[in-house]
Amino acid sequence: MNQTIKVQTGGLKKIRNIDERLVSYNVEMTEVTGGTFWKAYTPEQIAGTEEFPPVKDFSEMGKLMQVYPPVDLYEENIRKYAKALGSVYVRVSGSWATDTYYDFDGHTNGVIPKGYRAVLTKEQWNGVLDFVKAVDAKLLISVSNCTGDHVDGKPWTPEQAKLLFDYSKEYGVPISAAEFMNEPNVLQMTPPAEGYGAREFGRDQDTFFHFLRENYPEVLLVGPCACADTFDGGDIEMGDVLPMISTEELLSHCKEEMDVFSYHCYVGLSERGASVGGHWDAKDALSEPYLAAASRAARNYGTIRDKYCPGAQMWVTESADAGLGGNTWASTYMDVIRYADELGSFATVTDGIIFHNTLASSDYGLLDHETHLPRPIYWLTYLWNQVMGTEVYDSGEEVREGAHVYVHSRRDGKPGYAYVVINNSKTDTTLVEIPGDGEVYLLDAKTLRAPQLRVNGQVVTPEDGLTAIEAKPVQKETLEISPASVAFIVVCP
Repeated sequence: MNQTIKVQTGGLKKIRNIDERLVSYNVEMTEVTGGTFWKAYTPEQIAGTEEFPPVKDFSEMGKLMQVYPPVDLYEENIRKYAKALGSVYVRVSGSWATDTYYDFDGHTNGVIPKGYRAVLTKEQWNGVLDFVKAVDAKLLISVSNCTGDHVDGKPWTPEQAKLLFDYSKEYGVPISAAEFMNEPNVLQMTPPAEGYGAREFGRDQDTFFHFLRENYPEVLLVGPCACADTFDGGDIEMGDVLPMISTEELLSHCKEEMDVFSYHCYVGLSERGASVGGHWDAKDALSEPYLAAASRAARNYGTIRDKYCPGAQMWVTESADAGLGGNTWASTYMDVIRYADELGSFATVTDGIIFHNTLASSDYGLLDHETHLPRPIYWLTYLWNQVMGTEVYDSGEEVREGAHVYVHSRRDGKPGYAYVVINNSKTDTTLVEIPGDGEVYLLDAKTLRAPQLRVNGQVVTPEDGLTAIEAKPVQKETLEISPASVAFIVVCP
């Protein structure tokens, strides 16, 4: 049954201001150095005509990975499309960063030191710093905490980290924010030292944060980089499928205060791990329970944030449609619905930043891994940053199937509001009554698994997308938001 929404042009209750860099992204350390990352899906798997054979348990994780060469961050497309997104944070981290050795003087000759699994060269890090500067970004990193950093089981020391911070500052692109390590909840899978657990993590994160406060007081202290307490909103406990430490237990051993609370948000596991549990089928990817999982995770982690660092921003330092490299539909139009709703709902819960995983790696990247050309979710991200401002308002609409409505100020600073109206119904049209002048960008696609999206009925192509996307003027009319569509609506008072 069709339903009607009435757009307001004034008088809405303001909820909060949101960080202008809300929409940010990851460049994984494994991309920078070259290394293993999630195996690419076949065209048939992406189209939904071929199943991906899942692993039986996490002992078979190696079957899900493949080796990739280092990314070229000077490549024209990756620079052009990243810059078009505007000011962001770039996070260089991931599990690969946890055991990467920094060799900026070439003394290893490419030989990986014992206890590490990768070497970061000066030339590779220069590529990161030049990229961050070129796209007007700020840099968030995590450092290594592996067996190579714990010789004879000794506590972590900051010598390696100091190289990274000093060199970046001297190069003219200082590190703006830092997490200690990636996903410490699951450090029991590959412990840095024998018997290493929550107590040792707390000790070493305190050492790292104290080191930063003493030497680089301008750097934001971000943590604990939590993950998967309940699959970030799923229905089964992560502890049922692999060893883990709860976020609260980790933080109970930390004394140094954090400036920012961080966590990872994956709604569940992709097809790669479907046999393990916690996987959402494609038929449910527009459902209310699936879309609600991200905001539920924000509220759950917000409770922990309020206990350990009240008033701090929350950063989702990794977010995508599913853990283990994304679902087969992550690179298609289908994921546009989820990400639009995550951005909108997160801003109603808290102030902070969401780092999409990733910019240009694996099937959930904003850009294609090989061509660095935009996927549908890129254009959603691009338009969000073109349209949505930093003041968040209460839409007055209850979230329900066919009508997920979020309201911000206009990004251009002019009076009025910028709406996002998400019709996640697969069958019914949503009507939007617009009382005055405005403009609309209606996002849809030929099919949910389409590799391209349409804006106002026109297919957006990589060749002309940045210049050809145009708003459709509207004036005192009723808009039809077709099933499985997202509409950006800008209105004047």
